[in-house]
Amino acid sequence: MKIVSIGGGRVGRFSATVQTTPIDREIVRMSGKKSPRLLFLPTASAGSDEYCAAIYKQFSKRLGCRVDIMLLVNTDPERSQIRDRIAWADIVYVGEGNTLRMMKTWRRHGVDRVLRTAMQRDVVLCGSSAGSIAWFSWGNSDSYKTRDDPTRLARVRGLGFVDALICPHYDVEKHRRPSLEVMMKTHPGVAIALDEYCALAVRDDTYRVLASVKGRKAYRTYWKDGVYVEEPLPPSKQFRPLGPLLTKSLVTISPSA
Repeated sequence: MKIVSIGGGRVGRFSATVQTTPIDREIVRMSGKKSPRLLFLPTASAGSDEYCAAIYKQFSKRLGCRVDIMLLVNTDPERSQIRDRIAWADIVYVGEGNTLRMMKTWRRHGVDRVLRTAMQRDVVLCGSSAGSIAWFSWGNSDSYKTRDDPTRLARVRGLGFVDALICPHYDVEKHRRPSLEVMMKTHPGVAIALDEYCALAVRDDTYRVLASVKGRKAYRTYWKDGVYVEEPLPPSKQFRPLGPLLTKSLVTISPSA
């Protein structure tokens, strides 16, 4: 299993600025290929042209990947085509947007089952925001937000490859922190909260935290004995055991050079 969940950040979609490159380079490195084949799934953004162009420029022009893009919204691909295109990929990158809509679309087309097969053959599964939630059991998501309630957040089910809840945009969207605290009161497990430009990389039964902007970090949160725990997870070059990260016990984790 190879997963990289990114908490969000600029990748050239709304401006020319790209600040995720160190994380994106690690995604390419984890594939083990010099020029890996990357499949972009922009389902959550309904196939935004600007987003597709930004991902192509970042991963093809800058990082040397062979990039393909698979649209699932306003199109009806054959299941055999979906299976073959995901089977082609060394990396599957999932974009930001509406997580709930994305998951419903994937399940309707059988993408969820094909991605599980991809996970089992060590394809790098990665993405930002909605693309970070995809691989976890649950996510703190703004899929239900409206014009009248733009800060509404809810728990949305992901694919469950990592058995935890995940929360992106933890530092820049100020309503995320109080929402996650309330959400975890009824959630039995652990949550991983990610600042923008911060990522959780999982390799089999190990993990490490990555950051492409100095000062950004991840957090492990949970309720235990009536106390809400929020434990910082600083970036590290070392992979650590994943099991303790997902267990309700206080662990001191120091950064690694």
